[in-house]
Amino acid sequence: MSRKLSLKLRIWRQASSNSSGAFHVYWLEQISADMSLLEALDRLNEQLIAQAKRPVSFDHDCREGICGSCGFLVNGQAHGPQTGTTLCQLYLRQFADGDTLTLEPWRARAFPFIQDLVVDRAAFDRLIAAGGYCSVNTGQAPDGNDLLIGKDQAASSFETATCIGCGACVASCRNASASLFVAAKLAHLAQLPQGQPERNRRAKRLQERMSEEGFGSCSSNLECEAVCPKQISADWISWMHREAR
Repeated sequence: MSRKLSLKLRIWRQASSNSSGAFHVYWLEQISADMSLLEALDRLNEQLIAQAKRPVSFDHDCREGICGSCGFLVNGQAHGPQTGTTLCQLYLRQFADGDTLTLEPWRARAFPFIQDLVVDRAAFDRLIAAGGYCSVNTGQAPDGNDLLIGKDQAASSFETATCIGCGACVASCRNASASLFVAAKLAHLAQLPQGQPERNRRAKRLQERMSEEGFGSCSSNLECEAVCPKQISADWISWMHREAR
């Protein structure tokens, strides 16, 4: 039988960017420790709706840690206290009975506020559109064995390709830098043969667009690496700076 616990939730409530916001306190009593935090918010929203109150807005989709949709701060930490874990995979067994959880949205100029725990991360989409792709015309799909790629090379590329674009790196950086996100997108393409034709132009365009979108510069605090749910190394940021020369 799963453990039961009660939690005090301090949640940032704000109807829109044009209205004032504040933390509101809610109690969840005797809920299963096997529930995820998002499932706990589902439970809270059911209670709020039953009381004819506006439910808490938060982003989510796959709830399997692979889409990057979910994301907010839990007690000041992006995705919460568990290392290498997305918010949707954060379970209540990580907390003790009676704990207080403070939930608030990403805070970054490049991520405009929408409502409650939701921000607009479309800046990431515009970064990708600026050059985070391969525009090589291939015609019919080539055979998978036409381009030979070494195991270590493929593994290194895959490591950076695991970035899910959640925005935790931006939210945790004191400069709101998207350097880890951009470095990951550049590195997973540049390490493969398909990414070579536009390699130099891609590096320059993404870094220029990063500044245009209002993201800050990297000051090597490494908070981005600490909170990345896919544990992508910040060493790729140094690699990115060399790439754009």
